Amino acid sequence: MKPLPQGDHSISRMCSLAGLNRAGYYRHWHASAPREEETAVRDAIQRIALKNRFYGYRRIGIELGKLGLVVNHKRVLRLMGRDNLLCLRKRSFVPVTTHSNHGWKVVPNLARKMELTGIDQLWVADITYVRMLEEFAYLAIVLDAFSRRVIGWALETHMLASLVIAALQMAIDARKPDPGTLVHHSDRGLQYACSDYTDILNAHGIRTSMSRVANPYDNAKAESFMKTLKHEEVDGSLYRDARQARRNIGAFLEDVYNRNRLHSALNYRSPVEFEARMQGRIAGIVPVANMGFEGIGKSTAMNKGLLDARS
Repeated sequence: MKPLPQGDHSISRMCSLAGLNRAGYYRHWHASAPREEETAVRDAIQRIALKNRFYGYRRIGIELGKLGLVVNHKRVLRLMGRDNLLCLRKRSFVPVTTHSNHGWKVVPNLARKMELTGIDQLWVADITYVRMLEEFAYLAIVLDAFSRRVIGWALETHMLASLVIAALQMAIDARKPDPGTLVHHSDRGLQYACSDYTDILNAHGIRTSMSRVANPYDNAKAESFMKTLKHEEVDGSLYRDARQARRNIGAFLEDVYNRNRLHSALNYRSPVEFEARMQGRIAGIVPVANMGFEGIGKSTAMNKGLLDARS
């Protein structure tokens, strides 16, 4: 492969104008091009594997060929093993970022039967991957299940416990939940089950909840958010590095998703506007334990009183 001239200028001319050594440019290009190509292949494999969860490495290799990526089946097998994507026939779902085969304590799902009446009653947490130019980054988020607001997030090039701890600490600092009033729900991943993470939850009186084995629907709100994030921000971008990804995704979360994006589940309000109206203490609507709002059903309350805030 040979780099093509850029516009009307050759590589030699641009190196001369920039005061760079042409040999140095080509050394950098030959070093970075393979990394970019492997990142593209891994991204394509992840998309195919998530769409066709029972495909093995041979079928995925065929699908890659249809996309114009000629990849040896042994390489496909190696990359799938590296990214924890090898097919397991008896499992209905194979998550990319969850490592649940560990020795830490796993707790029951407390979120399934919860009737939410306000914010800071249930937080949901999850991790997803973000493709960059030459590698992958990982985004951890904490979402308020009632308002759908992202209240904590962190992005790094690793999936260590410190990633999810940073997102959790941001949420705690922002919301300061009262002890005993909040449930934290996540999958059974190592990052969420380890003592470094659960010790923080216990120290703040936050009860822990985890999804059932191989069941993504138990964390549907977080999964839905990740789908929105990928569709509206990540898939249309190619980040140079983690710094750019962190800046762009952070702007999307804070300025677009939280403040401006309309949610059908919130009667087409943004999470920030929805929370502001909730905290306005609308006259005649009093939250109670077992119903959305006293005297009327939850959906009716949201549609007529809570969200419209008509006096």
